Amino acid sequence: MAAPALWQPQEQGLREICTLLEAHISPNSDQARIWQQLQHYSQFPDFNNYLVFLLARGEGKSIEVRQAAGLLLKNNLRTTFSSMPPPSQQYIKSELLPCIGATNRAIRSTVGTVISVLFQIVRVAGWIDLFQALHKCLDSNDLDHMEGAMDAIYKICEDVPEELDVDVPGLSERPINVFMPRILQFFQSPHSSLRKLALGCINQYIVVMPSALYMSMDQYLQGLFNLAKDPSADVRKLVCSAWVQLIEVRPSILEPHLQNVTELILEANKDSDDEVALEACEFWSAYCDVSMPPEGLREFLPRLIPVYVFLDLKPRFHASRLHGSETGEDDDDDDAVNVWNLRKCSAAGLDVLSNVFGDSILPTLMPLIEQNLARTDDDSWKERETAVLCLGAIAEGCIAGLYPHLPQIVAFLIPLLDDKFPLIRSITCWTLSRYSKFIVQNLDHPNGREQFDKILMGLLRRILDTNKRVQEAACSAFATLEEEAAEELVPHLEVILQHLMCAYGKYQRRNLRILYDALGTLADAVGAELNQAKYLDIFMPPLITKWQQLQNSDKDLFPLLECFTSIAQIDPTAAGALYDREFIVCSLDLLSGLAEGLGAGIESLVCPIHLHPRLQEFLTVAAKQLSPQSVKDAVSVANNACWAIGELAIKIGKEIEPVVITVVSCLVPILKSPEGLNKSLIENSAITLGRLSWVCPDIMAPHMDHFMQAWCSALCVIRDDFEKEDAFHGLCAMVAANPSGAVGSLAYICQACASWAEIKSEGLHNEVCQILNGYKQVKLASLLSFAVALCDDEINKLMVGIGFGVAAWKRWVGAVHGHPRTSSCAKISSIRCMRGDGDCEAKLL
Repeated sequence: MAAPALWQPQEQGLREICTLLEAHISPNSDQARIWQQLQHYSQFPDFNNYLVFLLARGEGKSIEVRQAAGLLLKNNLRTTFSSMPPPSQQYIKSELLPCIGATNRAIRSTVGTVISVLFQIVRVAGWIDLFQALHKCLDSNDLDHMEGAMDAIYKICEDVPEELDVDVPGLSERPINVFMPRILQFFQSPHSSLRKLALGCINQYIVVMPSALYMSMDQYLQGLFNLAKDPSADVRKLVCSAWVQLIEVRPSILEPHLQNVTELILEANKDSDDEVALEACEFWSAYCDVSMPPEGLREFLPRLIPVYVFLDLKPRFHASRLHGSETGEDDDDDDAVNVWNLRKCSAAGLDVLSNVFGDSILPTLMPLIEQNLARTDDDSWKERETAVLCLGAIAEGCIAGLYPHLPQIVAFLIPLLDDKFPLIRSITCWTLSRYSKFIVQNLDHPNGREQFDKILMGLLRRILDTNKRVQEAACSAFATLEEEAAEELVPHLEVILQHLMCAYGKYQRRNLRILYDALGTLADAVGAELNQAKYLDIFMPPLITKWQQLQNSDKDLFPLLECFTSIAQIDPTAAGALYDREFIVCSLDLLSGLAEGLGAGIESLVCPIHLHPRLQEFLTVAAKQLSPQSVKDAVSVANNACWAIGELAIKIGKEIEPVVITVVSCLVPILKSPEGLNKSLIENSAITLGRLSWVCPDIMAPHMDHFMQAWCSALCVIRDDFEKEDAFHGLCAMVAANPSGAVGSLAYICQACASWAEIKSEGLHNEVCQILNGYKQVKLASLLSFAVALCDDEINKLMVGIGFGVAAWKRWVGAVHGHPRTSSCAKISSIRCMRGDGDCEAKLL
C-alpha cells in the first residue's frame, strides 16, 4: 500500500523504549518516574517513528506493549505532528496503512484510533492514500481488512463526520458518497461486528444528513427494520438508537413508518438486554419532546403504560446493593447513584407521558398501582416500591385527576417512610416531595396539619436513617418541603435543627453536600426567624468547626460556603481568601450574603482604604477577567470582576484612570454582541461603563460613538434603582463633555431616558432634562423617524420629563425639517388617534 520506508530504528533505542513501555503498563511501577523518562525521549525528533514502528512491526513484542506505543503515539500526534519534518510525517502515515487489516483485533483497533486522530489533523486532502487504502480494504472480502477499515471509518465518523462529506481535489466523488453504498451492504453481513460498525457509522450522519444518506434513506430504513431483531444485542441497541435520533431530529422521515416503528419499540422495551430496553425507552420521551401529534401515540397507551411499570420493576443494582446496607457503611459512590439506567429512564418517560396525556393515562395506570400496593408480603417489596415511584412520576402531569384522592394517597405513603426496605423508604421520600405544594396548601383542611407534622417528622427520622441512599433522598425531599412550607416551619425550628446537626455528625462527604443544601434552604425559607441565639447555638459552632478544619484547596468548601451564603443574610459569620476560580465564585457569593446581612456595617470590612496598597494590581487582575476568553471560560468570575470595577470606580474616582480604556475595550464587545451571554453580565457591563463615564468623562467621551447605541439599548432593560442612576449620571456627564459626539445616537439616548418609570433623584432628573433640552434646536433627520417609532408611553415620559407637550414635540419636529405640517407629523397624530390617545396632549399640557 505504501513505498518501503527509508527510516530504520536503532536496536538499542528500540530496546530502551520497549523496556520503558513494559514498565509503563506494569501496575507496580513508579509511574511518575516513567512518565518523566517518556517525556525525555519525546524530545528526540524520531521518537514517534519508534512508536509507530513498534505498533506496526513489533512482532515478538507483547500486544500490550504495542498498544501502549500506539496510544502514546496518538497523544503525541495531537500536539507535534504539524511541526514534524515531512519525512517523519510520511513515514508514520505509510506504516499505519498496512496495519488497517492486522490479524490481531486489538492492534487493528489501536491503529484505527491513531488514524482517526491523524485524520483530524490532515483531513482527506492531506492523506489521499488513506481514502484509497480504506476503499481497497472494504472491497477485499477479508474479514480482518473489512473490520479494520470499518473501525477506522467509524472513529472518523464519530469525531469529524462532516469531513467525509466534502469535495476533495483529486477525487471524483466525496468520500461519503463512495463509502455509503458499501457500508449499507454490511447491514446484511453474516458478521455481527460488521453489522454493528456499519450501523454505528451511518447513525453518526443522522443529524448532519449528507445527501448520500438522504438519497439512500429507503434502503437505510429497510435495513433498520431488518436488523430490529438481530441476534446481536449491540446491533439491536444501535437500531433503537437510530429510531430515537430520527424522531428527535428528522421526525418527518419516520412519520410514514410510525406505526411499524412503534410496534418494534414496544417489543424492544421488553428486550432481555437492559441496554437495548434502555435505548428503546428513550424513544417515547423523544416522541413527546418533539411535539409529534399525541394522537399518534394515544392508541398505544394501554400497551405502553404497563411496559413502563414493568421496566420500573427491573433490577436496580447488583444483588449486593439491592436492599442497601442497613449499617450505612457502603462507600460514597457517586457513579452508582448518578448513572442513567432503565429504571430512571422509565420513570422519566412516565413523567413525560403524564404531562402530555394528563389524566387520560390514569384509567390504565391506577389499577396497576393499586394492584402492586395491595401486595404486602416481603417478597413483593419491589412491586410496592414501583407503585410508589409511579405515583411520584405522575405527580405533576396528573395532578387534576389525583387531587380529590391526594389526602388518602398521602395518608397511605406516610407509613412507608418507616418501611423495612431501604428503597421503599427512599422512594417514598421522593414521592412525598413531589406533592409538597399540595401538602402545604392542605394545612387548613381536616387532618391537613396533622399530616404535615407526620411528614415533617417522618422525613427528619429518615435524615438519620442508617442507609446512605435513604439519607440522601430524605435530605433532598426535606429541602423541597422547606421551600413550600416557609414560615410554617418556624414552630418546628428547634427539632429540625437538632435532627440536621445530628445528621451532620454522622454523614460522610457525599451526603454532607446535600445536608448543607437543606440547611441553606431552611435559612432562605424562614429568614430572620433563624436569627435567635437558641437556634444559632445549635448549628453555627459545628459549621465553623468544619470550616476551620478544611484546607483552602479543599473543594468541600464549595457547598459549605454556599450554605454560609444563605445563613449570612440572617447572621454573618465568616469569609476567606481563596484563589481557585470556582472558589472565587463561591466566596464572592458569600461576601454578597454578608453585605446583605450587615448592610452599611460591611463598609468597615471592605472599605477601599484596605485595598489602596495594592489597588492598581487588583484593578489590573480584575480587568484581565473581562477578556473575551475569560468571559467564555468563567462568566461568573467575569461578572463579579465587572461589578467590582464599577463599585471601586465610585469609591476611588480618578485613581481608576489607568485601567479605564482596557476595561472599556472589553465591555464594548459584551454590549455589542449580547446574544447567548449571561443577562447579569450584560447589566453589570452597562452599569460599570456608566460609572466609569461618571468618574472619567473626559477619557470616555471621545470614544462614545463606538458604544453609545449598544450601551443605551442595554440601559433600557435595567430595572430602576441606584445602580441605573449611577449609569445615567455617567451618560449625562459624557454627553455634556462631547455633545456633538452623541448626536448620531440621540434616538437611542431618548429611548434609554424613556425607559425610566420614574427618576426619583432630583439631581439626575435635572441632568437628563438639561441634556434633552440641549438638543431641542438640533436639526436631526433621524429624530423624526424615531419619534414615529416611539410608543405613547415613551413619548409621554420624554415630553413630561423635559417640560413640553405633544403639540410642542410635533411643532419642534416640523420646525427641524422646515415644514410644520409634514405627512410624518400627521402620521404621529394618526397613530395617536388609532390608539385612542387624542386628548393626551391636553393632559400633558
